[in-house]
Amino acid sequence: MTDTLTGAALTGERRARYGTARFVLGKLGAAVTSLLLVVALGFLLFRMIPGDPVATITRDRPTSPGQIAQLRERLGVDKPLWHQFSGYLADLARGDLGTSFGYNRPVADLIAERFWPTVLLVGTATVLAVALGLWLGVRAAWRRGSVFDRTHTGVALTLWSVPQFWLGLLLLIATHGLFPSGGMRSPGAGPGFLAQAGTIAYHLVLPCVTLLAVLYAQYMLVMRSSLLAEMGADYLTTARAKGLRDDLVRRRHAVPNALLPTVTLVFLQFGMVVSGTVTVETVFSWPGLGLLTYEALRVPDLPLLQGVFLVLAGSVIVLNLIAELLYRVLDPRVRAR
Repeated sequence: MTDTLTGAALTGERRARYGTARFVLGKLGAAVTSLLLVVALGFLLFRMIPGDPVATITRDRPTSPGQIAQLRERLGVDKPLWHQFSGYLADLARGDLGTSFGYNRPVADLIAERFWPTVLLVGTATVLAVALGLWLGVRAAWRRGSVFDRTHTGVALTLWSVPQFWLGLLLLIATHGLFPSGGMRSPGAGPGFLAQAGTIAYHLVLPCVTLLAVLYAQYMLVMRSSLLAEMGADYLTTARAKGLRDDLVRRRHAVPNALLPTVTLVFLQFGMVVSGTVTVETVFSWPGLGLLTYEALRVPDLPLLQGVFLVLAGSVIVLNLIAELLYRVLDPRVRAR
């Protein structure tokens, strides 16, 4: 009897490991496939943009037809599309993102310079938005129908529907010079760490508040909806019947289960926000990937656009993969499938 139970337990453990391995490999395969599609889409998409990079580069400069032909050959835009694509794939396989038309510098170097300002902006806004959104969402759901719930839900719905660039312009007008309107550092800031950190934080206020206002609204509404769906569950009724206070029922039972959809949203939205900072960074001249994308679109700088698009879309894919794997760890119902 004991041997039978031990064998059954081992069989169940092997099945669980096999199921986990199959789940992880399936998600990794889907992520790699999505990334390959992003590479192809990014290459074709930006070649449909109206405009000639050679004409933009030579604008207001006396250039002969021979010089224009040489420039086209140097940039590689004179070759057939299939030839350009095969060369792009070969460069990617070597880790080479190409050379920017406008900056005449390696695309990888430009992205590396602008990546961390975007992470700083998005990371700060996301952390604050998650904390504020979850706190307000829990209290709004637990006090459903109250003045607190109606007020904060209405504000969140309004902010969720406001375009980010428009909200940023409104904040610039409302503050009226109280905070810097562009850049990441003040020219007169001292060389020390505290002086640099202070000037960066000062410049970060308006773009961070712009992102925060829209992001917290999403997290609050999702958390409120998730908690409302849990409030009628039988396990909460059982917890109350045991004599637990409402605060304990909410904190120990309702909120952990309601957090599961929000955790997925946090990781997915982080990737989406990284890719959606173009308008905010442009309004505030924040030197990140969003502003770099806007500058590249004006040429159009095809290698730079392809590189930034690959990084931004890749961040969405990677963070979505992390969210799906983490959801399986947090939710036993997913592990049972």
